[in-house]
Amino acid sequence: MALMEQIIARAKSNKQRIVLPESLEERTLTAADKALADDLADIILIGAEKEVFALADKLGLTHIDKATIIDPETSEQTESYVQLLYNLRKNKGMTEDEAREKVKDPLYYGCLIIKNGDADGQISGALSTTGDTLRPALQIIKCAPGVSCVSGAMLMITPAKQYGEDGVLVLGDVAVTPMPDANQLAQIAICTAQTAKSVACFAEPRVAMLSFSTKGSASHEVVNKVVEATRIAKEKDPSLHIDGELQADAALVPSVGAKKAPGSDIAGKANVLVVPCLEVGNIAYKLVQRLAGAEAIGPILQGIARPVNDLSRGCSVDDIYKMIAITSCQAQDAK
Repeated sequence: MALMEQIIARAKSNKQRIVLPESLEERTLTAADKALADDLADIILIGAEKEVFALADKLGLTHIDKATIIDPETSEQTESYVQLLYNLRKNKGMTEDEAREKVKDPLYYGCLIIKNGDADGQISGALSTTGDTLRPALQIIKCAPGVSCVSGAMLMITPAKQYGEDGVLVLGDVAVTPMPDANQLAQIAICTAQTAKSVACFAEPRVAMLSFSTKGSASHEVVNKVVEATRIAKEKDPSLHIDGELQADAALVPSVGAKKAPGSDIAGKANVLVVPCLEVGNIAYKLVQRLAGAEAIGPILQGIARPVNDLSRGCSVDDIYKMIAITSCQAQDAK
C-alpha cells in the first residue's frame, strides 16, 4: 500500500474532528465534501450555514449536510469562547472587548474549539498566510510540553527505493524556524521523528542530523551546533535513534556511511533527515522535488500541542484532502 493510502486508511480507522475555518473558499469546501463522502473525518465548518449551503449548491456538492457548521454570530458557545480567549490572553493585556472582536475571526474561533476539547485539529491557508494560521494556534493552543519552537516537516517520496523507508524520507525543518539554536534544533529532531511515526507510519524513525561534516571531518560553529543538538536530543529522549553530525551521503548510502562513520547505527540507514537551518531544508526539498522527481507532501506543522496545519494559497482540492488525513493522524497521536 502506498504511503498516502496508508495515511488515509489510518485516518478513517479512528475519525477525528477537523476544523476548516475557510468554509467559503471553494477548494476547501470541495475537499470537505470529498472527506465527508469518504468518511475520512468529522468536518467542522465555520461560517453562516445559509452561505455555506449556497456555495455547496453552486459547486454541486452533495455531502456538506454531514458537516457540523458553526456560525460565530449565532452559536450559543461563542460567549464561552470569548471568556476562554480572554482568560488565556488577559495577562498579555487583552481586554474582553478585544477577545470578543478576535473571536469573530474563524481562525481564532477554530483554535478555541480545539482548546475547549470540541475538535481535534485545524487546517487553513488556502486564503490565509502562514502567520495568520500560526498566530491563533500559538496564542490559544500553544506549543507541546517541552517544545518552544514550531517547525515543519516534509514527506519526501522518491523513486529511489533504496533510501529511507522504501523511498520515503521525512525532512525537517522546511517551513518555520529560520535559524534554530542547538536546543531548538534538538526539539525539531524529536518532533520530526514523531511526525515520521504518526504520519509516515515509520515503526522506527532513524534520525540523521545533517551538516557539511561527518564526525569531525570539518570544524565550524555550525557543525558544533549540530553536534550539540544531537547531544541534547539524546538527553531529552533517550529512546530516540539519532546520530550526527553526518553528511547527506553518509546518512543515506550504506557504503559511504560505513566508511565515514563506522560503528554508527544511523549512517547509511537514515529515514529522517534534520537540516541545520530552514534555508537548507527549503532549498533541499525543492531541489529533490524538481530534479529527482520526488513527491513532496507538506509542510506538516509540528510542535503545537494539537495539530494545526498550513496550506499553500496555491493548494489544490487534493492537497487539502490529503492534509485532512494527515492532520487526523497527528491528532490520533496527540491525545
